[in-house]
Amino acid sequence: MYLLDANVFIEAKNRYYGFDLAPGFWEWLDADANTGMIGSIEAVQRELTRGTDALAQWARDRADVFRPLDEATTNKLAELSTWVTGNGFTSAAVAEFLSVADYQLVAYAAAHGHTIVTHEEPQLGARRRVLIPNACEAMGVPYCNTFAMLRARSVQLGLV
Repeated sequence: MYLLDANVFIEAKNRYYGFDLAPGFWEWLDADANTGMIGSIEAVQRELTRGTDALAQWARDRADVFRPLDEATTNKLAELSTWVTGNGFTSAAVAEFLSVADYQLVAYAAAHGHTIVTHEEPQLGARRRVLIPNACEAMGVPYCNTFAMLRARSVQLGLV
């Protein structure tokens, strides 16, 4: 399963797959979510539904796409917390990471053997911000960007 970071939904809506421009992207998301090939977690849904735009409504209407945390994830949260607090990140970076959906997303992926989809890139020596790819590498979680996921899923978005 591919677990999508909030930035995947936000970038798609704001840039290249706007609801009005590329409805096929959103239809594909729905179809692959229904088969269990893609999804996310409730913390990402909470981030998306803070707004009042079309994406917030889309996320509100698809509660089944966003999974709750479970015991296996909770166990990985502890492991991830130990990694982040012991690797030279600033205290502000640690506090931020432990309070946002990224922390739970990486732990969920680690607990369930999923791949995270994000637009973040790894950054060697990062200390002021905990990046998802860096946390993924520490936890042995595969990650990719939206376009790699689309290609891996053989998605073709054609014109109507």
